[in-house]
Amino acid sequence: MKPSFARGPLRNWARAFLALPLAVGLLTTGGVARADDPKPDPAGIATGDKTNVYDAGGNPFLVSEPTDTTAPDYAEKKAAYDEFQAQAAKEPLAMKLADPVGHIRIATNFGWTLNTGYLVLFMQAGFALLTCGLVRKKNAAHLMMLNFAAYVVAFIGYYVCGFAFQFGAAAVNAAPGNLGGTPTLSSFLLGNGLWGFLGGKGFFLSGPAYDAGSNCLTLFEVVFMETAGYIIVGSICERITFGAFVLAELAMGAVLYPVFGCWVWGGGWLSQLGTSMGLAHGYVDFAGSTVVHAVGGFAAMALAVILGPRLGKYGPDGKVNAFPAHNIVFVVTGTFILLFGWMGFNPGSTLGATDLRISVIAINTNLAAIFGAASAMIFWYLRFGKPDISMACNGMLAGLVAITAPCAFVSPTSAVIIGSLAGLLVCAGVLINDHVFKIDDPCGAISVHGYCGLLGGISLGIFADGTYGAGWNGVGAASYLGSAGQGVTGLLYGDSQQFLVQLIGASVCAVWAFGATFVTFKVVNSIRSMRVSPEVELEGLDVPEFGGLAYPDDPYPAPHLHTGSAPAVRREVVPHPA
Repeated sequence: MKPSFARGPLRNWARAFLALPLAVGLLTTGGVARADDPKPDPAGIATGDKTNVYDAGGNPFLVSEPTDTTAPDYAEKKAAYDEFQAQAAKEPLAMKLADPVGHIRIATNFGWTLNTGYLVLFMQAGFALLTCGLVRKKNAAHLMMLNFAAYVVAFIGYYVCGFAFQFGAAAVNAAPGNLGGTPTLSSFLLGNGLWGFLGGKGFFLSGPAYDAGSNCLTLFEVVFMETAGYIIVGSICERITFGAFVLAELAMGAVLYPVFGCWVWGGGWLSQLGTSMGLAHGYVDFAGSTVVHAVGGFAAMALAVILGPRLGKYGPDGKVNAFPAHNIVFVVTGTFILLFGWMGFNPGSTLGATDLRISVIAINTNLAAIFGAASAMIFWYLRFGKPDISMACNGMLAGLVAITAPCAFVSPTSAVIIGSLAGLLVCAGVLINDHVFKIDDPCGAISVHGYCGLLGGISLGIFADGTYGAGWNGVGAASYLGSAGQGVTGLLYGDSQQFLVQLIGASVCAVWAFGATFVTFKVVNSIRSMRVSPEVELEGLDVPEFGGLAYPDDPYPAPHLHTGSAPAVRREVVPHPA
């Protein structure tokens, strides 16, 4: 038998794993600075000026001077520029007032982005209650510790190198204009131009990343990364050692999430397929059905496969044994906290309150949630004769996950359809994982976040109606599909290319998240077992792993011995009433 991760300090090879991102960061902190590089603005004084002023139609206050004299519309643009310059010379006060107007616009967007980020941060409480309630009470403290540690450990990885890998080249193709841009984050560590694979600036949030706009983006993005980190908790709980869990969270914060995040949100190659390969607007994921949820879900699947099912999950004949949730109140309360936090997750992804599409995003998010819950309840009732509370909650979360990518680009009617499909998919996914794939997923995280995350990415390519997202990923700002101002458009509204690129991007996401996680942790598990001993698993992980029970006033159960191939199923010892 391979030795398992010992409680206490990590082994030498684990320390080497920790040292790797540190070494990369020390070697590349800030990139190579040049005299003409934009300077960071940590005080936020210079962030937001006349260049950030737009009218309600999105037209800029400033008119830039055209430089391509061979362009067919050069004369028209030059005349507009000259007219603006003449008007500006006559009205110096208007030009002077434009600077504070632009600063206030960016400040408003800062406030919106930070506050919605705080909502997403509060989702940690929802995940903690949800996952804790779904497992057996002998592991309740274990679940709480995993959720707590996920935030701490994954954030360390993201601070060291994750943010740099994800957004170190954001200014190249994806500068967030609502936050004033990120001009200091401007180089890829791997790849360049339209084929960037890894950001190269901002390690340790220092140098170019020590900037007000960059830090606003960091706060919002780190809580998204943490969501991916919480997701894996639900699939690997009740049998993983704490040391192995720490490594998994470091990998999520430092590499797994940031790499795919760079490809989609950091100006990387998937987002640029519209320009490089002519595939519509390139791969689009508004708020993270794939970038956050599918990455977390398929990483969780890989870890669950490596760990194997919990003792007693499958009988000698292969029959599935259900382990009922120990606290349904926690489950339902956690679900509603997650719904509340999702009001930051999706609308907040505009990165600006000045983008009034936030109202459409908010209603789409809620509609998908309730129809996901409704379809899951109906499915379970028709299949088993009674609706199941935990599956209804998973249905709501499934609808939320599936609408997260397309929420800004679809109508409320489409949101209803997407949510309903997600509610059915999560139920089917749970049953298939249990009975066909034999993957033990205690909280249904693979189905909720993995399968429904892919559904969300693909749904965008079907239902996007073209009313929002003109110029997304730098494509078609002036004319797209023959129309000026046409936004991201899916299959049902005339753009089959967007559907194709969404299929490509979603597939890449699943392969990356599952493949990278499986290969990495298969090696880890071959060196030192990631799973607790059978004796510890039967007793419950609270005391052996963390030294205390979640419910110390309960009678402590008598020890059991593992005596054969059919594992003993632990039962609570309840004293006979006097």
